[in-house]
Amino acid sequence: MNPNLSRRNLLKTSALAGVAAGFPAIVPSSVLGASAPSNTITIAGIGTGSMGMGNLKGLLNQPDTRLLAVCDVDSRHRANGKRTIDAKYGNSDCAEYSDYRELLARDDIDAVFHALPDHWHGIICVAAANAGKDIYGQKPLARTIPEGRAIVEAVERNGVIWQTGSQQRSDGRFRMACELVRNGRLGKIKFAEARLPGGYGGGSAKTVPVPKELDYEMWLGPAPMQPHRDLGRGGSMHWNWRWLRDFSGGQITDWAGHNIDISHWALGLDETGPVEISGTGGFADSDLFNVITSFDFDLKYADGSLIKVTSKYGPGVRFVGEEGEILVTREKIEASDPSMLKDPIPSNGIRLYESRDHHRNFIDCVKSRRPCICPAETGHRSISAGLLGELAIYTGRTLKWDPEHEIITNDPVANGMLTRAFREPWVL
Repeated sequence: MNPNLSRRNLLKTSALAGVAAGFPAIVPSSVLGASAPSNTITIAGIGTGSMGMGNLKGLLNQPDTRLLAVCDVDSRHRANGKRTIDAKYGNSDCAEYSDYRELLARDDIDAVFHALPDHWHGIICVAAANAGKDIYGQKPLARTIPEGRAIVEAVERNGVIWQTGSQQRSDGRFRMACELVRNGRLGKIKFAEARLPGGYGGGSAKTVPVPKELDYEMWLGPAPMQPHRDLGRGGSMHWNWRWLRDFSGGQITDWAGHNIDISHWALGLDETGPVEISGTGGFADSDLFNVITSFDFDLKYADGSLIKVTSKYGPGVRFVGEEGEILVTREKIEASDPSMLKDPIPSNGIRLYESRDHHRNFIDCVKSRRPCICPAETGHRSISAGLLGELAIYTGRTLKWDPEHEIITNDPVANGMLTRAFREPWVL
């Protein structure tokens, strides 16, 4: 075996050869030995703040992974990630980077996870896919629809595995709700109600010095230059950046990848989008924050499906059919007829993709080269619907959407707002 052949290329080559010959795509470890390249997935993290550390620990604790490096523009985050990894392995081998491009240049890294402010998703994810890395990417897939499409195309072009961090798909309650809908237990569905939280966090417009640990220029990246502010997380912009439109879309973009995603899953809409979007909303009562903080918008689909997105309730998804209702959240699942939660789906019924652990599903798919439970196209369609709702509220107009060509057909001004300018020298 060529010692320069990476584990990732070995898997791709074996998969192609196996398919052509009619054999299983993955060579068993009993053939290659316990130390075979396919047995351990080498991983690095880009963004090791709050969500990043959750992903780091979820992947670190898998029996067949090895975390080699962390990257973050805040040295405090990097140090925390390195400390956690080194403690697991009992050494000091974890490498640290402040520039993701240096990390992606390493040939010995099979996969990366990222947990970044939304405005960075497009550029870094396309770069990671172009570098041939399999990717666990936090939702939302991207800040704009064109950036999301660029990620999907890069993933497909490079043959890499993608898992969107829409972890509710790996929760049995949500899968049960979706299977009940798919199997007609509620009768014809009148609508799905995707319940997203509203509101926004703390912080102020007060300009403060950049902490010495933070590379603020790199943190901004493609976003417009602006003063550094204390948003209430350690004297920096961490976390509460999500209430500024330059970086995020607030709770809509935070949660569309969860509850619009589950609505799509139940209604069989994973690979399409709405054809008409309309709604209303309110904005932050703040001299700094400018995202939508309360909202009601409707997503209408070509097959007659309707998803109502609202901030009136706590997070969850409600399915309303002609013969009953189901409400599912991260804590519970309830039905208008409780017996339907006890009755099994028929043996010939529709069964959805089952994953019981989102990180484990990613690792399994890196090895098998089969799609994850939430691949890039699925994550793209979920956030696209949320971004269209955001745009309909900002413009105050009903938008007609072509989900195949991903253009707004009735409003040239709104169509021009689908993209955003990148600050030089950044390009997608």
